[in-house]
Amino acid sequence: MSIREDFENREKSFIASYGCLSSESRGRLKTDEPCPIRTVFQQDRDRIIYSNAFRRLKHKTQVFLSPLGDHYRTRLTHTLEVAEIARTIARAMRLNEDLAEAIALGHDLGHTPFGHGGEASLKEIYSQDFSHNEQSLRVVDLIENNCKGLNLTDEVRDGILKHSKGFGDIISDDPEEVATTVEGRILRVADIMAYLNHDLDDAIRSKVIRPDQVPESCLKIIGRTHSERARTMMRDLIFSSKVVNGEFCLSISDELHAAMLTLRKFLYENVYRSDQVHKEFVKAKKILSELYTYFLNNEKMLKKKLEEMEMLACYNNEQPRERIVCDFIASMTDRYALNLYEEIFFPMPIV
Repeated sequence: MSIREDFENREKSFIASYGCLSSESRGRLKTDEPCPIRTVFQQDRDRIIYSNAFRRLKHKTQVFLSPLGDHYRTRLTHTLEVAEIARTIARAMRLNEDLAEAIALGHDLGHTPFGHGGEASLKEIYSQDFSHNEQSLRVVDLIENNCKGLNLTDEVRDGILKHSKGFGDIISDDPEEVATTVEGRILRVADIMAYLNHDLDDAIRSKVIRPDQVPESCLKIIGRTHSERARTMMRDLIFSSKVVNGEFCLSISDELHAAMLTLRKFLYENVYRSDQVHKEFVKAKKILSELYTYFLNNEKMLKKKLEEMEMLACYNNEQPRERIVCDFIASMTDRYALNLYEEIFFPMPIV
């Protein structure tokens, strides 16, 4: 018996009946030789961590564009905080921690440079149907690994696709939005728990808002510090969720739900749409729009830059030029986009 098989057998003794056993995964897009040491979900986690797209997250905006302060969140630190929350909840609920972690680590791989401002830009210049969760799935299926994809399990792919909630319900009951595994459903909630908490933290640090502006009703219920808020939200989800008619249902208390919605509304109105944040996103949208148009009309430069990004094979897959340029733009980090814009559009002095 291999180490993997031994661990798969041990999973049956501690993972609840509503959890997802590694040995019962629905499999991958292409058949892979089983690893003698790691389960399929552990393999998925490692494939994501070692990907180019994962490394680029460290230079992608969470809320504040290219922050100079060392303590502001980036898309990478956001991802790690989501993974920590997802694993903690999964362990308490006797679910598959490796599956929850793999989904968390891969959920934002398709996020654009400049955060949601970049996503809004690609909606305008490429397609209204563009979304970062679908782009994340495209990254792991088609773009990564020199355009061969990471060949992840169906459970991880499903969780990545269905993690996004926008301004929708915290816990959705829409069948098209609900992940097929409880671990995938946890990720959706862990994502909002993470960003409500750390975006509030960063907004106060940047002085976009003052602590006394935060609704007292939220602080009283959720907590006044980062650790208090994280603990309150996780604990409430863990103890409010239950088995109903043989099916495990995620739930949070009415009091916490109301407080989380109030805090989210406050952040949208006072942080994400604040003049200080919005004016920088307007600049970012202009940069991405002009880069998109340039590469759409400059095939030679497009192929050169795709090769640098290890994405040239995607160009040779006979996909529409617009789709390839969109993938290229979405894959950029903030600083790469800024440097490329300067290289292309700024006059260079003759030495």
